[in-house]
Amino acid sequence: MKINLKQIFDIVGESRNFSYEIGSEELDGVKGYVFASPVSLSGRVYNRAGVIYLEYSAVFDILHTCDRCLREFSKSYDLSFEHIVVPSLSNSDNDDYIIADGESIEVNEIALTDMLLSLPTKVLCKEDCKGLCMVCGCDLNENQCDHLNNNEL
Repeated sequence: MKINLKQIFDIVGESRNFSYEIGSEELDGVKGYVFASPVSLSGRVYNRAGVIYLEYSAVFDILHTCDRCLREFSKSYDLSFEHIVVPSLSNSDNDDYIIADGESIEVNEIALTDMLLSLPTKVLCKEDCKGLCMVCGCDLNENQCDHLNNNEL
């Protein structure tokens, strides 16, 4: 979703709320992740004392594979983000600000980047997942094998 910020840049105190979903057709292009639901975005863009802020939350479910036992599971996320938006920068290497392209921003692109950078690098189906036996490969959450008792690990 593209938001035009011209009026927000021009008027101190101006605000615009938004709420919508990023559908599965756009989420299918995200490599390495399977979204189990659309991404619900809600937030606002506002001008406070001449500084433009983008605040929003993203609610979504992702299908993960546990890093220990390889079981597939779905996990829900509710993440919040805040950015300062500027019309331009003299130094383009600055990642602290969102640069408005022609007085507008593409919220989907910003949100997907924020979400992917916020996801954990190691994902477990449950906090105390026991994983797989290194000898026979059985799921130690469901079964107990003799390899643990014989100290073959």
